[in-house]
Parts: sequence; C-alpha cells; structure tokens
Amino acid sequence: MTKHRIAFINGSLRKDSFHGRLGLAITAAATDRLAITALQIDDLPLYNQDVDGDAAPPSYRRFRKALQASDGVLFGSPEYNRSMSGAMKNAIDVGSRPYGQSSFARKPAAVFSGSPGMTGGFGSNHALRQSCVFVDMPVMPQPEAYWGLLNDDKLAADGSVNDEMLAKFVAGFAKAFADWIDLIVAGRASLALDPTQQG
Repeated sequence: MTKHRIAFINGSLRKDSFHGRLGLAITAAATDRLAITALQIDDLPLYNQDVDGDAAPPSYRRFRKALQASDGVLFGSPEYNRSMSGAMKNAIDVGSRPYGQSSFARKPAAVFSGSPGMTGGFGSNHALRQSCVFVDMPVMPQPEAYWGLLNDDKLAADGSVNDEMLAKFVAGFAKAFADWIDLIVAGRASLALDPTQQG
C-alpha cells in the first residue's frame, strides 16, 4: 500500500494549540498510510505580488517547494471572527501564487477545525473549504470535522487522545482522508490509461 506524503498546515500560531495537537493525533492514527509533515507558516511575510517570481523571499520558496513535493494537504484552522485565521489565509495566498503556478492545484485536501466552544470552528472550516475549492483542490466531503469542547483532559500537548469518542472520530477521519487520496489518485491513473475518457 502506498504511503502518501501529506503537508499539514496549522492555522494557529499558538504554542501547544489544539490544532497542532489534533494534527499530531491524526498523524498517529494514520501512520501506516500517511506520512504527515507540519509546514512552517509563521515566517511567511504577508503576500505581496511585487515579490513573485525571482524576487520571492526564501520562506516563500521553501513553503511552495514543500507543497509541490506533497501528495495532499491537511488543513487545520481555528475560527477567528467566523473565518479562518490570518496566518492560514496568508499561507493559502502565498502557496497559490504566482498566478497560474499554484502549488496547491489538484492536490487532495482535508479540513478540520476545533475549539473549546460548542461549534468547533464551523465558520473557519467552511471559509477554508471555499478557498480550497477555488485553488483547485479536491476537498474530502465527508466526514466533516468540527471538534468542539476541546480541553487539556481530552487532548494532551503530545497529541494523545484521552476521550473515547474523540479518539474514534480522529481515527475515522484519518482513514477517510487516506481513502480519499487513494480514490483521487486511482481516478487520475484511470484517466491517464484511457484517453477516451479525457475531456
């Protein structure tokens, strides 16, 4: 079975954030099928078209190269004012440019959000999905992941899950994402082998 290389983008810059912990939990649950690597985004200057191309700062080039080398992308973002974090939006802007050279294009994606509150970052999750669709990423439709009522007792700093329901959901989400990538990859391989099915 192919082990897919996944870039994980955490929209929270907070140390020991719940999204970072959830990323670790998903990584542990999918270790046999997904090799997940967290990408650094806190050093990406705000996107500026003036520095596209050869003028791009080293952090832009590093981030884009890591995305290009991945087979898929896992997104996790807290909800700020009913949308994704500024750091996440900037990462999407940087990765999707220069125009026509998006490092996200055609890469299977999965989105999760969470919070100590009841709604689990619902607004962030859907704002993020909208951007993913626009930059041409096939986003896993189900299961949707809005993990609410998160706390240190349920989810430790090392990503270990101490809540049976959350652990089951994390495991199911990780498996579904691996299956989703397999489905997208198999579909593309089928099209490549059968030119009559190509548009």
